[in-house]
Amino acid sequence: MKALVASRVFDGTKMLGCCAVLLRQDRVVRIVDVDAIPQGVPVVHLAADRVLVPGFVDLQVNGGGGVMFNDHPHPDTLLVMAEAHARMGSTSILPTLISSDRPTRRAAIAAVRAARQANMPGIAGLHLEGPYLAPTRRGIHPASVITTPDAEDMAELTAVFDGAMLITLAPEMVSPTDIAALAAAGRFVFAGHSDASFEEACRGFEAGIVGTTHLFNAMSQFGSRTPGMVGAAFSRGVAGIIVDLLHVHPASVAAAYRCMGAERLFLVSDAMATAGSDCEDFTVGGNPIRLIEGRLVDAGGTLAGAHLSMGEAVRRAVADVGISLDDALRMATRTPADAVGLGDVGRIGPDTRADFVELDSGHAVRDVWRGGERS
Repeated sequence: MKALVASRVFDGTKMLGCCAVLLRQDRVVRIVDVDAIPQGVPVVHLAADRVLVPGFVDLQVNGGGGVMFNDHPHPDTLLVMAEAHARMGSTSILPTLISSDRPTRRAAIAAVRAARQANMPGIAGLHLEGPYLAPTRRGIHPASVITTPDAEDMAELTAVFDGAMLITLAPEMVSPTDIAALAAAGRFVFAGHSDASFEEACRGFEAGIVGTTHLFNAMSQFGSRTPGMVGAAFSRGVAGIIVDLLHVHPASVAAAYRCMGAERLFLVSDAMATAGSDCEDFTVGGNPIRLIEGRLVDAGGTLAGAHLSMGEAVRRAVADVGISLDDALRMATRTPADAVGLGDVGRIGPDTRADFVELDSGHAVRDVWRGGERS
């Protein structure tokens, strides 16, 4: 056993004062007062300005470390992505496959299964973003693969899977019966890339949709008489949001936060290959994407994911949106973990994983712990 002593500890819900986190190997035993540390237990004192928080949980990670999951859906790619994002504070990620053909999707599922069986650190499951999306809201998703699920797709998507599987689909493109079947199989169904009316979206939520992917982006917008997909998201389930201040205006982020709160709204990076690397260009479905002044865009200027880390999203949520540090941290830890049933990450408490981030007084990531060891 050992003890980590910090002047402040965020446990996933609230900020605690000076205390000690007791660890045994890769698990947390409990949080105690400093004077309650058992005699003889080695103690690690964090720097005075550090805040110890759970490792960030990112449910939308397309790439990182110079690689894209779509390009080579293999455990080797997952290892590069997981290591890159861990260095930036995300110790649990859902590798995200952008809309692709069936062979690529099968390879992605197999890759995550292999990574999970090998206990690869950081790989918490899989996010399939498409291909069951609205053609009018596909963004950079290749038009050639946009489709609706058939019986073979449904059999693959409902098969036994170790880990969280999040599936983003447009509710107007998939029948309520198929949505209900995915939910019954334990899949976490999110709405996204959708032109659904408010009524269509609500029918999807009633069938089993539990959340919304990158709120505001690539979906029917909120109007006074036509609440659209955004209105449905405000009233139902949880939602991820990209806080790079390029995808969503700070005022819109603030409005969503006031409406949904930190218990329902969470941060995602939507990171691409450039995250955690010096890479400045890559392709999606053969479409060249370039990093220009912090923006990832195709030749037509369409935003193509984000050049963002979860740590930076937390910092911007606090500094530029006005969200409290406690709530911004919850939006990067416990809320996304709970959204896909990851009960032992995104929080610090008995029998949770000993994955932590140390933030400095400016809320920047300074150190990362994985499995009880400082990286």
